Amino acid sequence: AAPPPSPSSQSALGAARGHAPREDGGAAGAAVAAAPGARPEACPQCPRCPRCPQGSPEERPQFPGASAEFAERLEFIQPQVLAGIPVYRVMDRQGQVIRDSEDPQLPKEQVLKLYKTMTLLNTMDRILYESQRQGRISFYMTNYGEEGRHVGSAAALDDADLVFGQYREAGVLLYRGYPLELFMGRQMPVHYGCRERHFVTISSPLATQIPQAVGAAYAIKRADASRAVVCYFGEGAASEGDAHAGFNFAATLECPIVFFCRNNGYAISTPTSEQYPARGPGYGLLSIRVDGNDVFGGGVNQPFLIEAMTYRIGHHSTSDDSSAYRSVDEVNYWDKQDHPISRLRHYLGRRGWWDEPQEQEWRKSSRKMVLEAFEQAEREPKPPPHLLFSDVYLEMPPRLRRQRQELQRHLETYGEHYPLQQFQK
Repeated sequence: AAPPPSPSSQSALGAARGHAPREDGGAAGAAVAAAPGARPEACPQCPRCPRCPQGSPEERPQFPGASAEFAERLEFIQPQVLAGIPVYRVMDRQGQVIRDSEDPQLPKEQVLKLYKTMTLLNTMDRILYESQRQGRISFYMTNYGEEGRHVGSAAALDDADLVFGQYREAGVLLYRGYPLELFMGRQMPVHYGCRERHFVTISSPLATQIPQAVGAAYAIKRADASRAVVCYFGEGAASEGDAHAGFNFAATLECPIVFFCRNNGYAISTPTSEQYPARGPGYGLLSIRVDGNDVFGGGVNQPFLIEAMTYRIGHHSTSDDSSAYRSVDEVNYWDKQDHPISRLRHYLGRRGWWDEPQEQEWRKSSRKMVLEAFEQAEREPKPPPHLLFSDVYLEMPPRLRRQRQELQRHLETYGEHYPLQQFQK
């Protein structure tokens, strides 16, 4: 994920909002015209150069579906011989900037906001995970090891940019100022949404948000608004049909959208190596692979695909036991040697912006904040049942009105069989 000053994220998000990068055609794209009636001079090295008959416009392929050249040898493209996509990063594992020209030079206040958001998210994860194990909440999914990629990407967004998340993007909301107590409120755990912060409510089914995000981006393009859509999803969701449909529509309609794939190594128990090839270039999407553990690294109407390489340190969810399909040594490596929070902590320390006493004080105060919010949420009565039907559509459709009336009649008749005293009136 990348904050605004990062060259890679600025170019991607800026272009997605409608500000196309300038291109220099130069002499490379120019053809050498032959005199009328003259045969172009043959080239002994390259039969496709503009000086040769095969390089002339008349001899090049004219198929409307592809921009290519003819070939005289029958050769299939073998995926395994293609070089792996490089992983862009700014910092090494010790928080040292590798190339000064790539340092985003963020002010101290913004880097501290990134760090505090990441560590606050980590603290909230630990408390809510433990609360689920105690039976105090029904379900939870942690963000352990992935704090850098979504907090960093959130910093690269404008406040008005529309976010479609999956279920491991709580850091985006946290960075945008979403209150802690709302993470523990009326929604099903992990299924957050906030209209005021332009974050579309999360749905359980995988990849359904991808074509929806493309539709929203196309509407923004039609309205000529200076705004982008960011759609988060995991590498497992990229195997769903909705992902292919979304990529195809975004590419052909040139929608202002950034697809943000978090490749954390596992789709529940299925490793990346068994089900996820790089997809962006196949759809004509400008694509980049970044180090998702580097908070600085990730980050014309045109779609883009950012693949953030990271690692899911925690279990898939509270319903999962990842020890069944991966080793403890593997998890410990990422937790101890390549954690995004540790990397940014080193960066802050090298600049003298953070020390151990500040660390201890912040850890103590952030834990207190989360516990107070959780305890306050536990004291609140449950939301009234009729809210099951609101906040779904701008105008409630007739079928939902009928269902709400049926529930009301049912509770009036059989209310004594339900713990209605636990609910708000």
